[in-house]
Amino acid sequence: MIDVVKLNKSFGDHHVLKDISVTIEKGERVVIIGPSGSGKSTFLRCLNCMEDPTSGQVIFEGVNIADLSVNINTYRERIGMVFQHFNLFNNKTVLENIMLSPYLVEKKKMKKAKKDNFFHKLGMKKHPYTENIPSAKDIKAQKKEEAMVLLKRIGLEEKANAYPSTLSGGQKQRIAIIRSLAMHPEVILFDEPTSALDPEMVGEVLELMKELAEENMTMVVVTHEMGFAKEAATRVIFMDDGRMVEENTPAEFFLNPKTDRCKEFLSKVLV
Repeated sequence: MIDVVKLNKSFGDHHVLKDISVTIEKGERVVIIGPSGSGKSTFLRCLNCMEDPTSGQVIFEGVNIADLSVNINTYRERIGMVFQHFNLFNNKTVLENIMLSPYLVEKKKMKKAKKDNFFHKLGMKKHPYTENIPSAKDIKAQKKEEAMVLLKRIGLEEKANAYPSTLSGGQKQRIAIIRSLAMHPEVILFDEPTSALDPEMVGEVLELMKELAEENMTMVVVTHEMGFAKEAATRVIFMDDGRMVEENTPAEFFLNPKTDRCKEFLSKVLV
């Protein structure tokens, strides 16, 4: 699904990612761990080109999305992202936060279909005729219904008309996750989704992520939650100093680490 080839990223003289090559298959749950400053979050942001790589390729389903000539927004619709600090719109309700992107994407498709039909009527046959184009009102109603189904999934349907400022951190992060799901992504990237939460709220977010893992959602997760890595990952990758130092199945990774640096790290984080 995703092939990363000799990826490098520098900020000025600071070389953050160093010749990273890795393949992420459909249905995999890849957990990336490592010390702070090792390049984990930068790598994740490069996967959907929120950061432009300095060199190398990020090939998503056969297309190098790191190529600046590619319309990256088309591919971001298929690559979900969940951030450490939620990134909800505070001036919009929970329901509006979930609906916004899916509604705008479908509305854009609707406008394109209408334009293509107009050219078709003029005899420009390269534009296929589209029947039963939904109205903006129909699209909004559909996206509202889908958003309510997602809210019911996490037991927060009563918060549909609330604003993010009234929610707990755990509620905000679960809403951020289902906001990503509303786009029907093919892969979701999680950038330390529990690190900004109080300890008592971490569990409810991890449970939702475990549900997604059980449904074979393709996931790439940067986290310090070793328990999640052990239970939900299909592969664990250890990063240090901008490189992927070691990777293995969770069982082998935690029971039999190969490198001295990985052993040292695990000795400090596993209690």
